[in-house]
Amino acid sequence: MASQEGSAHGGRVALIGCGKMGTAMLDGWSASQDPAARSLMERGVDVVVPTRSHGEALANRFSVEVHSSADQIPEDVAIIILAVKPQKMDEVLPLLVQTRAASASPLVISIAAGIPTTRIEEALPCARVVRVMPNMPLSVGCGATVVAAGASASDEDAVFVNGLFACLGDSFIVEEDQMDAVCALSGGGPAYFAWLAECLAAAGEREGLDPELARALSRQTLAGTGAVLMKSGLSLEELRRSVCSPGGTTLAALDAMDKAGMESVAAAGVGAAIIRAKELSS
Repeated sequence: MASQEGSAHGGRVALIGCGKMGTAMLDGWSASQDPAARSLMERGVDVVVPTRSHGEALANRFSVEVHSSADQIPEDVAIIILAVKPQKMDEVLPLLVQTRAASASPLVISIAAGIPTTRIEEALPCARVVRVMPNMPLSVGCGATVVAAGASASDEDAVFVNGLFACLGDSFIVEEDQMDAVCALSGGGPAYFAWLAECLAAAGEREGLDPELARALSRQTLAGTGAVLMKSGLSLEELRRSVCSPGGTTLAALDAMDKAGMESVAAAGVGAAIIRAKELSS
């Protein structure tokens, strides 16, 4: 990390791309009473989206300024959040180079999976780049986010960005070489847990439960388990063991899942996600 001073100075915020994750971040920051979130939104936010109808909806919902292209962001932008898909990064970075904001040492926060900070630093030499891997639950204040500073960013930059995401759940600072594994675990984790809940609901239906009841039970069990983990302080292992009675039905189910390869399935999924993240960076 660089040791420069004066990281997150005043200025507007530009959010480049506002799909599901970009909207989730705006949802979270808009609803949060945390001083870091309130300060961010009060700076003034410019959102860049290509679709006019989507932009109008965002303007009405969040009171943001909307632009159709990244080269239209105002020169007083001090923080640029890159929330575009990794495949779009090579289209967006040249547009940012054309803006005055890019030459004023902006703090650039990228949430693009698989894109290293070096790639952004090469395109925007004056920028201080911090890479972030959030996940969707941050929209309701329950996110799991990891932050890694590039060579151009200071410790202060990393702490500032970590604070922005800590008010939307839990956030941790790590070295960048851990980011692909984070992407594979918590970035995609909500989809994995939701799929497991889908599978359990389908199994309940096959055993004769009403479909709506099976889905409601599965959904609430997933949400309730998360709430217990957050409030009780139990470890994952402790919670699992607390539900199991010797010789009981839950232990029988877990034994069957283990024999069916549950651990191998999870490892295969995380491994595949890491491979794909590395492909995106090349």
